[in-house]
Amino acid sequence: MPLIKLDAINSTNSFLKELIGNQQVENFTVVTAKHQTNGRGQMGATWMSEPSKNLMFSVFVDTSGYPLEFPFYLSIATSLALRKALFELTIPKLMVKWPNDILSHNSKICGVLIENVIKNGNVNASIIGIGINVNQTEFKGLPKASSLKLITGRIYDLDEVLDAVLSNLKHYFSLLKQGAFGALKTEYQSYLFRKNKPSTFKDREGNLFSGYIQDVLETGDLQVLLEDDVTKAFALKDIELLY
Repeated sequence: MPLIKLDAINSTNSFLKELIGNQQVENFTVVTAKHQTNGRGQMGATWMSEPSKNLMFSVFVDTSGYPLEFPFYLSIATSLALRKALFELTIPKLMVKWPNDILSHNSKICGVLIENVIKNGNVNASIIGIGINVNQTEFKGLPKASSLKLITGRIYDLDEVLDAVLSNLKHYFSLLKQGAFGALKTEYQSYLFRKNKPSTFKDREGNLFSGYIQDVLETGDLQVLLEDDVTKAFALKDIELLY
């Protein structure tokens, strides 16, 4: 697969988006950067990273031939690929925090930003931005952040981590292309952080409430069991899981 290595860029997702707008890009083209000046995460969050310490990259995936009714399966496949790759690197106690953060020992070590290219109402391609905290050991103002080095004490080769992730991305996206939605969703649910455990949530107005995560729907909405046995589905922008 084509690999473009950059020293510094504002955002690998933005770079790849501009690239596919100007030329034909091969499937699974990868763009990595030693330093991102404006890395982006979910809901407009900024991804901060020390230069050359972490893995920041974006992958172009041609999804035009996928039987993809629900785009959230892209997030499911990506998070499963990341969890499996980190498991192969002997990172312990890995879970997926809805929608696609990867946690180890309840600390965030990996974030994902997926931007889809829509054509005729279908997802024609996807740009998958991934940030993995690898060898960084200080995260000022981010008490829930950790890294592979902090967890295991090892210094990791960034290329080794990248190879593990890309290998698993290809595997899980091949399952997605085959339409193995049931198997993917079942595996995703098995690693879902705080599932069926009493949890605290915050809504967009800042109100706190308690509930139990029961399911993640194919739309990507989080299904939560509230008090009085009321079940409600929440979109990503409407709810935050506190932990």
